Amino acid sequence: MTRFRVAVEIVPRRGLLDPQGKAVSDALHTLGFSTVSDVRVGRHLVLDTDAADADAARAEVQRMCEQLLANPVTEDFHIGSAERA
Repeated sequence: MTRFRVAVEIVPRRGLLDPQGKAVSDALHTLGFSTVSDVRVGRHLVLDTDAADADAARAEVQRMCEQLLANPVTEDFHIGSAERA
């Protein structure tokens, strides 16, 4: 087994209310950043996991996201590459 580090981004689904993202967007506009059209505020997780290879590590993290880390009704997630830790 090898230890892999895998990054996961979890964000609210498009079309769903994101009050935190709206607040950040409004604040940026107030500060003069008028080019910002949308902000989604989510979570960034970095997991260290033991697996036989990078594909197995990503598959395991996929299952973690589906079962616990992300709400399948309200959130989308993206799993980055698995790098040796």
